[in-house]
This record gives sequence, C-alpha cells and structure tokens, in this order.
Amino acid sequence: MSIVAASFGCATAPTAPALPPELQAPQTVPEPVLPQDPRRVALGRLLFHDARLSKNGDASCSSCHVLADYGMDAHATSTGIEGEGGRRNTPSVLNAATHIAQFWDGRAVTVEAQAVDALTSPVEMGMPNERAVVDALSHVPQYVEMFHQAYPTDEHPISLHNVGEVIGAFERGLVTQSRWDKYMAGDHEALTPREKQGFSVFMQRGCIVCHAGPQVGGTSFQKAGAVYPWPNQQDRGRVEITHFEPDRMVFKVPSLKNIVETGPYFHDGSVANIETAIRMMAFHQLGIELVDDEVYAIEMWMRTMTGEPDPNYIATPELPPGG
Repeated sequence: MSIVAASFGCATAPTAPALPPELQAPQTVPEPVLPQDPRRVALGRLLFHDARLSKNGDASCSSCHVLADYGMDAHATSTGIEGEGGRRNTPSVLNAATHIAQFWDGRAVTVEAQAVDALTSPVEMGMPNERAVVDALSHVPQYVEMFHQAYPTDEHPISLHNVGEVIGAFERGLVTQSRWDKYMAGDHEALTPREKQGFSVFMQRGCIVCHAGPQVGGTSFQKAGAVYPWPNQQDRGRVEITHFEPDRMVFKVPSLKNIVETGPYFHDGSVANIETAIRMMAFHQLGIELVDDEVYAIEMWMRTMTGEPDPNYIATPELPPGG
C-alpha cells in the first residue's frame, strides 16, 4: 500500500526532498496593526498571567495556555472559571499569531481579538462586560500607570480593546525555532535521512495539501472527516459561527509546530497518542491507511518541529499588588 515504504530498507541515504513553494516562505511573524512597543509587551505579559481578569479571580490566559508546556494545558478539553469544562481542546498559543484565524472555529481573526473573546466568554474567563475589566485593572496602581505609559494619547487608556491589544503584543513574541526551521532555511544537514524520509512520506501521501505554510498548517479551514465521517459529530464546527451549511464539521487546520508536545489532539481532544492521530488523519481526511513504517517516519519528522520558546520571554512575572 505504501508508495515509499519499500525505500525504507535501502542502504543508500535519501536525498533531501525539495520544498514545495508554499513551504519556502520566510519564517517571520506578521507585524501587528500597531508597531510592537516594549511597554505594551511588558504589560501584556503581566495581564496574560493575571487571574484578576477573570470573573472569580480563578483563571488567567496562562491557566490554559501554559507557556512552560508548549502553550497549552494537556487536557482533552479546556477548563474555565469555577472549573467549568469546555468542549474543545486548548490550541497552543505558541506561533499562533501567524495563523489565518484563532480558535478551532476561526471566530477571532487575530490574537488580539482572541484575547478579548476569552476574557468575556462565560465558559472561559467570564468577565461580564468591559466595565468589569476596566474596574478590575483600575484598582491596581501599577496597571494604571503602565496603561498610561503604553497609551499616552488615550483619554481612557484602560479599555477592553487595549487589554486585548497588549496581550496580543505579548503573544506575538511567543515564537519557537526548531531543526525544521533550520532545514527550511536551507540547512539540509539539520535533519537526518530518516527524518527527511518522513517529510517525503508526508508530501507524497497528500498531507501537505492542508498542512502547508511556514507553520505547517494554520492557513486554512477544512472539514473533519473529508473522506470518512469524523467519529465525533456532536461539535458542528464553523457552521455555528457562519450559519453556512457547508461549514458543518469544518475547523481550522492546526499548525504542526511542536505537535508531538501538544497532545491530546484534534478539536475534541479525543486522541492522546501522536501515532494514532497520524493514522486517523490519513484515514478520515485522505481515505488511506498508512503502514507502520510510514507512520513512524512521519512521527520522526514531526519531532524535528519541536522548538523551545525563549525561557526569559515566557518566565512567569511577579504580578503587581492591588485590586
């Protein structure tokens, strides 16, 4: 069944597969609407970790997006205020600013909009309105000063919009670099022959059609179960946002950056094992069954995309008193 499995036993090392054009894009993070400002990044770092931005003071952005654990929480589905369980798996926040949209259903276009949505979502951080956000921050003298410094021309610098903007400014710096990035930059010695072979399998089997671009995904929306129906049909996906019937069971294609470190997998967090996830994708999306050698080779290649974020950038800050 395999179109490349026969070559796995060859003694001759495979040559580096040529990168398709869509994967030759530079590894750069798009500029935000406003230029990056160190004052806004510093403020966003604090707010990312501050549970005072939740209804009951028991959840922060970092509760689900654990930066020391590759930007997610390792649970099948997320948990919001009062321990209320969500219905979808927490996507990693690392490298997320480059994606076509945020959330599995793409309801927020930018990380700035995603932050605002999470703050006011009743199943995430639960802030009832902008006034609650402004009140919570206005009782912290250091935040009042920092917002005035970050937005010196704003009459009312503490606003829901600006909170989303500074958190987004911080999140845009949450990028990782890996051996895969070095390979993409032209260093073909960055990957072993077996890892290169895994990339060849990935391309030849058609996975590259959806998982394209510098982040190997995050660039499109696709139907879960394109060939064979997805096992879990309870979450209808993007149709809940667009009310467009063809969007039923459509979700954002995730990036494969750090994929082996960010399980459980899929929008429903239904699979804990990366090998099982690879097999399910091949079957439900492409209608094929991969042989063991193909699965293992793809997994080895996927491991080359693991990259540690800057430890200084993601270090948990000391939050200011007050409130």
